[in-house]
Amino acid sequence: MTRVSTVQNYNVMTSNLMRAQIRQSEVGNQVSSQKIATDLKGYSRNAEVLTAMRSTQTRLEGLIEQSKLINNRLEMQNTGLGQVADSTQSARQAVANALASGSATTLMQQLEANFGDVVQGLNTKSNGLYVFSGAKTDTATTSATGMSDLTLAPTTASLFHNDQYIATNRVDEQTSAKTGVLGDAVGVQVFEAFKKIQAYVDANGPFTGKLTDAQVIFLNDAMGDFDKAYKGVIDIQGKNGVTQKRFEGAQTDLQNQADLLTSMVGEIVDVDMADAVTRLESAKLAVQASAQVFSSLQQSSLLNILK
Repeated sequence: MTRVSTVQNYNVMTSNLMRAQIRQSEVGNQVSSQKIATDLKGYSRNAEVLTAMRSTQTRLEGLIEQSKLINNRLEMQNTGLGQVADSTQSARQAVANALASGSATTLMQQLEANFGDVVQGLNTKSNGLYVFSGAKTDTATTSATGMSDLTLAPTTASLFHNDQYIATNRVDEQTSAKTGVLGDAVGVQVFEAFKKIQAYVDANGPFTGKLTDAQVIFLNDAMGDFDKAYKGVIDIQGKNGVTQKRFEGAQTDLQNQADLLTSMVGEIVDVDMADAVTRLESAKLAVQASAQVFSSLQQSSLLNILK
């Protein structure tokens, strides 16, 4: 006897077809997005853990970005300190060469050039901001332009315009470190070494030709001043380097933590693509089968039999 379809059969097959289509859509979305779900509801019992992980990820990303900025600033500080140190050492060498040759004809020209390099180093910028000016990052650390400014100014310190704020930044979630370097702490002693020579010239006239005994004694003493100034800058540069190394290490550790957390989050939210593709093919077959059965059921209606 030919089977006659009923309303109940239609309802069952319609429900099966809709479920198969919904399942195909869900699995298709997983394959296209490579994620299990698009919101926390899709992760059921893992939702709370996932929320905590996302929060930690945000904190770590913030610390990593900050570390990159601080490392860039510390690198620029290192560059500026290196320039001040090298220029101070070059000035000392210029004096030594004059003493060795017994002539100081070009000494002041060399010292002026060295002093200009010192000023440039002290006025180093990072992202358009003066790195040795404390909180006054829009103000040049020193206004000196030539050695004559050293003896014209009321004091050497008055040539520096940084405040006394030393920046402190977080190394990681538990610790912080001082990262700022102040221009006057770096440059006052260096300026004093140059000032001593300029004051001698102002009082006794320029160096011309062969050095006198008095000039030899003075320049020997001046070399000692440059040595002390150089050592002071090198000490500050060394401390800056230690801080830089600390932040570089912290950045690496933070990045490792972030990568591990990303992997852990991926284990929760990422789809197993091989399994998802297999399920998608099964879902497609289920939709096709349900549609075929539904179509066959339509052909089994009482109207078709009565025809």
